[in-house]
Amino acid sequence: MTLTQLNAFVLVARLGSVRAAASALGVSEPAVSQALTALRNYLGDQLITRGPGGMTLTPGGSRLLAKASQIVVLGAEAHAAVRAAQGAPEQLRIVATSTFAEFVAGPLMEAFTRRFAGAVEVSTGVAVSGEQAVLVANRLADVAFGPGVPGEQTMPIVSEPIFKYRMIVVAAGHARLQGPATQWRWLVDPSGTDPGSETARLLARLGIPDSNIGVMSSQTAAWAAAADGTGVAPAIEHLVSHQLRRGELSLVDVPGLPLNECWYTTMLERDYRGTAASALRRFLGTPEAMRLMRSPSAGVPPSRFKPPVYVTIWS
Repeated sequence: MTLTQLNAFVLVARLGSVRAAASALGVSEPAVSQALTALRNYLGDQLITRGPGGMTLTPGGSRLLAKASQIVVLGAEAHAAVRAAQGAPEQLRIVATSTFAEFVAGPLMEAFTRRFAGAVEVSTGVAVSGEQAVLVANRLADVAFGPGVPGEQTMPIVSEPIFKYRMIVVAAGHARLQGPATQWRWLVDPSGTDPGSETARLLARLGIPDSNIGVMSSQTAAWAAAADGTGVAPAIEHLVSHQLRRGELSLVDVPGLPLNECWYTTMLERDYRGTAASALRRFLGTPEAMRLMRSPSAGVPPSRFKPPVYVTIWS
């Protein structure tokens, strides 16, 4: 029985599928299935069964989940303790929704790490909103940025609002849209496929059918396609303000918009989080951090900018 096997089991149990666990870990589905099979064989229990309603824990699996979560956490703490004894920088693993990662994570983390002169080693990855709480609770990430998580969950984590913004819809500078919004071509970044994201919630509220939604490689690509007249795109108002001022894009009048939203940070509860995560939480309340979240492209000189390092979260 290994930490890798227990980690795979905990994520499948918490996220509800092998596919979701593989996505969270950044590995293939067969890798997660093999780890789960090995654990089942070792313990002589199916642990998780698949039924019409999805994944279900067996009695043995239900008892194992709490213990396995504790072991995974202890394994992460042991690794951190050894690194500290060796004098290695403290690791700070960041996960964020795709839009936050694309625009804000790099400048924000660059400004934060400048304050610690090599004492913190930062890595950044993308995770959908439904994965973030599980990744943080199981020490696969230290901090998550996104729409936040429900307050009624039982994991030792807390989500706190850090920045308010407004969702709008944009199109080409002189676009003349015909018909209702449900008939337009909607262009979204990968967050549009995340049911918990602000983009997906907006599309659901407007009743946009899947057939009229096109997923682009990034938010920048979605806005560029909208500027070319391909369709309309949801946008965070302050991030697209330059294109609106230049006339490359125009604001589309949609009932119920602009829509007030908020970015949250999700971390372990105060008594459990590491020194670097606590320092980052304090930094997020500073005027510098607020300025970077409002205007990330203006916050870091090109000579000092370092793009985020994307890593797979797998032991």
